[in-house]
Amino acid sequence: MNIDMIRAAATRIKGHANMTPMLSSPFIDDIAGRRVFVKCEALQKTGSFKFRGGWSAVSALDGAGGVIAFSSGNHAQGVAMAARAHNLPAVIIMPADAPKMKIENTRALGAEVVLYDRATESREDIGAALSAERGLHLIKPYDDPFVIAGQGTTGLEIAKQAADLGIAQADVLVCCGGGGLTSGIAMALEADAPGLRARPVEPVDFDDVTRSLAAGEIKANAAPMGSICDAIVTVQPGDLTFPIMHRLCGPGIAVPDEDCLRAMALAWSRLKVVLEPGGAIALAAALCHADQIQGDAVIAVASGGNVDQPMFERALTEYGS
Repeated sequence: MNIDMIRAAATRIKGHANMTPMLSSPFIDDIAGRRVFVKCEALQKTGSFKFRGGWSAVSALDGAGGVIAFSSGNHAQGVAMAARAHNLPAVIIMPADAPKMKIENTRALGAEVVLYDRATESREDIGAALSAERGLHLIKPYDDPFVIAGQGTTGLEIAKQAADLGIAQADVLVCCGGGGLTSGIAMALEADAPGLRARPVEPVDFDDVTRSLAAGEIKANAAPMGSICDAIVTVQPGDLTFPIMHRLCGPGIAVPDEDCLRAMALAWSRLKVVLEPGGAIALAAALCHADQIQGDAVIAVASGGNVDQPMFERALTEYGS
């Protein structure tokens, strides 16, 4: 992995992905006690940053007969849309308990969806079998060079937008699962905005990256599920992503689910943006864990907004004004 791969991905993505805005609100600044800027990837195509990695990986293929991916929903939709645009069949392996909207959207984008029980079945084993049987190219959700490069284009945009806003020093809080977005952003910032530091944000009890960074080696989570932040619940950091994060990232932050619901409600009331729990967790860290952040400004990546109506209603009911 290197910055040239991220810049090449930016060239392939140009004209296909949205350049998402950096949003702010004085009301959110007051709550956080500092200036907060929200990089709103919920306004990306397919409703999350995952479109970037999906397009980057699919557009780099040469002669593939089709693609296969496993995902709880956001990577699924990104790969499905990219595959459809490139006239390639796509098979997506999704947990049966994934949000209904994510499953339906993936099917609507033309992909074949294969559901599995994440408590008893291995998506990796299912993917390997189907890939071998049908000759499909596997696009991993985070541990893939072209996916990391695509996610890194978010960091290129953050660097430019921060410079335009006069922000030279700040933590960049990133919603983190396996580390594809976090490592990609960290590499882009190293090259274009060295005063900005990427920091992973994860759910409490699913903070494998945070613990791995502290230990200097990969640590796994004890359970495969159990947080409302379905989009960022992973077993452990990736073999490709962890060394990058270990070299470039600041300490991780672990956030309880209720803070994510609170951030969802505030994003709606103050920014008029819909976020899913995992997509709101970086903003939740900025709002509810300000003591773990330094400086007078912070950038939070709002990574996705694909939330089912009952979960969104819960956030507004329990924490809305």
